[in-house]
Amino acid sequence: MSIDGHKILIANRGEIAVRIMEACSDLGLPFAALYTEEDSQSGHLDVARRLGGERSLYRIHNYLDAGDILSVADEAGATAIHPGYGFFSENYRFARRVVQRDRPMTFIGPSWEVIRDLGDKINTKRIARALGVPTVPGSDRAIYDELEAEAIAESLFEFQAKMGIKRPVVLVKASAGGGGMGIDECEDMARFRQTYRRIRNYSLRTFNDEGVLIEQRVFNFNHLEVQIVSDRSGTNPVHFGTRNCSVQSPGLQKRIEVAPGFWPQGLRYTFDAGKLLDDITRYSLSIAKEIKYDNVGTWEWIVTPNGEPFLMEVNTRIQVENGVSACISSVKGDRDVNLVREQIRIGLGDPLGYTQDDVSFDGVGIEYRLIAEDTESGFAPWVGKIEELKWPDREWLTMHTHVPTDRTYQIPTEYDPNLALAIIWGKDLEEAKARGLQFLNELRLNGSDSSGGAMKSNIPFLIAKTANLLEF
Repeated sequence: MSIDGHKILIANRGEIAVRIMEACSDLGLPFAALYTEEDSQSGHLDVARRLGGERSLYRIHNYLDAGDILSVADEAGATAIHPGYGFFSENYRFARRVVQRDRPMTFIGPSWEVIRDLGDKINTKRIARALGVPTVPGSDRAIYDELEAEAIAESLFEFQAKMGIKRPVVLVKASAGGGGMGIDECEDMARFRQTYRRIRNYSLRTFNDEGVLIEQRVFNFNHLEVQIVSDRSGTNPVHFGTRNCSVQSPGLQKRIEVAPGFWPQGLRYTFDAGKLLDDITRYSLSIAKEIKYDNVGTWEWIVTPNGEPFLMEVNTRIQVENGVSACISSVKGDRDVNLVREQIRIGLGDPLGYTQDDVSFDGVGIEYRLIAEDTESGFAPWVGKIEELKWPDREWLTMHTHVPTDRTYQIPTEYDPNLALAIIWGKDLEEAKARGLQFLNELRLNGSDSSGGAMKSNIPFLIAKTANLLEF
């Protein structure tokens, strides 16, 4: 199937909108771009005008207004919608609406059935366990019986004691919850029954479903990911390596991502790190094949200090950090790997065109998320105006940003204060870290708030965390 004749509506903003526009331009595809009043000064509008002309831009009220987005798609004559990440990217109802409406379009992402099935954490855990893929110990279905809940909790406390965990903890979660709602933890059976009843009642009140999940609480873990790509056949998934996303804010928001996920070539681990990376890659591919995964996606893992992996969830979308995997990858010897471009191409029906044997890896990539935030005050967002964003061009550096570099930019308070992504490549971990520090120290990022106070960013935090990347 040819991708010619398609037009992409980009249902997103900022840096990812820029990357989708650039990928469409590479593929020779026209696009329509969206913006809100709050985003009228964003650099993604500049890129839209440069690559698509003034008529490629459409103003909407809200990036979460499905009706508005679909109306623009019709007005623009779009044949496909790319949701980017966030917003509608993992909303299976929106994806289903896109493909089943009177004027159907293509949803650039997995099929809505796959988004639905893997978005259900209980279902994902059940599929994983049927395939022998390790998941966080605990229930793989909602528990409604108190005696059964107690039996599961007792087994988890015993399991943690055998693992030598000094302070065992069990998580009690509302099965219908999400976003951190309806979760509590207890450290012994004496508190478990009270906690279980409280969460069950909360779940019934809030979600009209008193089902509860019981899981082991895992402390001191590394957060790893496996990048999967598969075409619409769903039969030939390949992986683009692993990433380590363990440098996070206290709110568990990623700040640095590194590819590959560990570096046994230069660091010592208490376990066979090379085998672990192979294992989580193999496990991830087995689930992708089982469910006939048909686009780009990420399998998220936690790894304990003794090298035990547990599958957490599957993200059925492109992720912010896709570029750090691309930067260490080659396909048939070609280093120009762009996973956003691949996502669009295969999403429109092109066959993948290569196998795992055609994908190779070289070096280490580091991605820094540059954010206006006060890391010394709970990572609170900083509000103000960017007056300067400049960096020296380097052959080993790729920058993605929607912040204009030719004028001041008021950060919209309606959205996250993410400013840019910097991706650094090195032949090994030491070179990548050295180049990363060079970039962070050369970067000129300045601004002021409404009272004239100097800008606050996470640059000092990123510098401090670079020293120990991939150590565990």
